[in-house]
Amino acid sequence: MTYLLLALFACATPDSPAPEAKTEAKVEVKSDGKAEKPALDIPAPADVASPPADALKTATGLAYKVLTAGTGAEHPGPKDKVTVNYTGWTTDGAAFDSSTKRGKPATFGVDKVIPGWTEGLQLMVVGEKTRFWIPEEIAYKGRAGKPAGMLVFDVELVSITPAPKPIPAPEDVAAPSKGAKKTKSGLASKVLTPGTGKEHPKEESVVVVDYTGWTKDGTMFDSSVTRGKPASFSLNRVIAGWTEGVQLMVVGEKRRFWIPADLAYGDTPKRPGAPSGDLTFDVELKEIKPPREAGVPKVDRTGLKPVRTEKLKKPKTE
Repeated sequence: MTYLLLALFACATPDSPAPEAKTEAKVEVKSDGKAEKPALDIPAPADVASPPADALKTATGLAYKVLTAGTGAEHPGPKDKVTVNYTGWTTDGAAFDSSTKRGKPATFGVDKVIPGWTEGLQLMVVGEKTRFWIPEEIAYKGRAGKPAGMLVFDVELVSITPAPKPIPAPEDVAAPSKGAKKTKSGLASKVLTPGTGKEHPKEESVVVVDYTGWTKDGTMFDSSVTRGKPASFSLNRVIAGWTEGVQLMVVGEKRRFWIPADLAYGDTPKRPGAPSGDLTFDVELKEIKPPREAGVPKVDRTGLKPVRTEKLKKPKTE
């Protein structure tokens, strides 16, 4: 699964345990005229209504029972990707999603799914098949259009893909260092490597960049560098600090930005998973392209799709 700026997760999101099942069943229409997705024709386990006495339970209320012992020794971490086969039921025995039915395992980030999955997957090893009873408060929390109540999943962990190692934060990650310049908006930046180009991108330009982002405490939350693929996006479709800052650059330049919270996601982001507070980015401008459309209007600055990774301590000064 690729994590790109402004791109949706291809396989799973924080709102879904995995891709929704595709069926050829007819769609039923309720009395209010709204379409209702039919349940899948997959028999539910006998203990679907509640965990059996021999099921184990965690502090969050997640209950689980190993159905088939695994062959692996390592557990996935929250930043790893996993490939799984699974089927999900509501407690009345209705199956609502199944990669097994589709005949194709699902791959997604461990921390990019509902909390019950994120917790449960980290208890497993490769080759293991486990049944999970996930309370609503660590599933969809009553969200409209999603399966309600406690959910039951049979999950087989097929493989683990370790997360790339995060890039250490710079020593000046917490605040602008000597030589940084600040704009009227409060954006601070410092050129790390001079560029070779002469033109600056415009607000409507499409740019190709490599970047890494950290919170003030040195936690890396996103990086095109660790993914090994530069990101391309329109400057008027990212957080305000990026829209303003990248226009200061020329091709070939690498610059460090200290972006205040009000030019990023804010101190209490509304977007799930977005980093809060002041952010620091290292950005290298690789290419400037014309706007994708003439007269692209300003849109909601939804910003960068964060990929949070483990916290790193700031390097000690010598």
